[in-house]
Amino acid sequence: MNVIIETNFPALTLLKRGKVRDVYDVGEYLLFVATDRLSAFDVVMPQGIPLKGKILTQISEFWFAQTKDIIRNHVVTCTVDEFPASCTPYKELLRGRSMLVQKTKPLSVECIVRGYISGSGWLDYQQTQSICGITLPAGLRESEKLPAIIFTPSTKADVGVHDENISFEEMVQREGKELSMLVRDTAIAVFKKAAAIAEARGIIIADTKMEFGIDADGGLVLIDELLTPDSSRFWSPQKYQVGRSQESFDKQFVRDYLLSIQFNKKPPGPIMPDEILQKTSELYKQALYILTGKHVE
Repeated sequence: MNVIIETNFPALTLLKRGKVRDVYDVGEYLLFVATDRLSAFDVVMPQGIPLKGKILTQISEFWFAQTKDIIRNHVVTCTVDEFPASCTPYKELLRGRSMLVQKTKPLSVECIVRGYISGSGWLDYQQTQSICGITLPAGLRESEKLPAIIFTPSTKADVGVHDENISFEEMVQREGKELSMLVRDTAIAVFKKAAAIAEARGIIIADTKMEFGIDADGGLVLIDELLTPDSSRFWSPQKYQVGRSQESFDKQFVRDYLLSIQFNKKPPGPIMPDEILQKTSELYKQALYILTGKHVE
């Protein structure tokens, strides 16, 4: 199976390569191309996950449509036949793994919304009984549902550099109080709606990362990807059990493997066994099917 680690479109202007996406400037809009690259612990791995880019794009497209009544998003179209003519020579490679998006100025922070206590939040809580400065009740256990959904922003680091959790007060210093409050309330509203939809279909969304930008008219826009296995923790309700880490429909499977081999969380990433890559691909496919009822196209 062909795995796309990197794209190269000479007729298009490459703006940047992110952890997963290659971004091209195509005039009025940007072209987001989701590769099959895998990032874990903020390190881009040398191997890709089969079909990953297509799955991420199709899950994002689903969630952007589900939440557009709450917040405008940056998607113009995911239909390659509607892309600018300059994209035509690359149409078949772009199909299913790319979206034409509105240009915005991204905020300087990433927006983490948590419904359950896990990951870095659990580590923070064990040390401080709080997450990003938000004090929580004593006695919470790993993977437990939080008393209320919380918003915990983080810095937006370059590829290969770790993001760092920050307090809401620090976000206010960066972005201003009014905008920070709007972003926080919007992100929580998107999470609440998505979590209810997902749980009804068979996935617990424990937490997620969102990004927002400001358009040319000064309006707030939901950008990047949305509620994918790359940006979220997806758990099975049937296997969910408080007090331990959970089996996930996401790259936690890879993180667990890397921890088992004592990966130092610094580049370069190790070569992983094929069964780890294939198993991760299967988990991503399951997430797409459970959420949307569709198989990867």
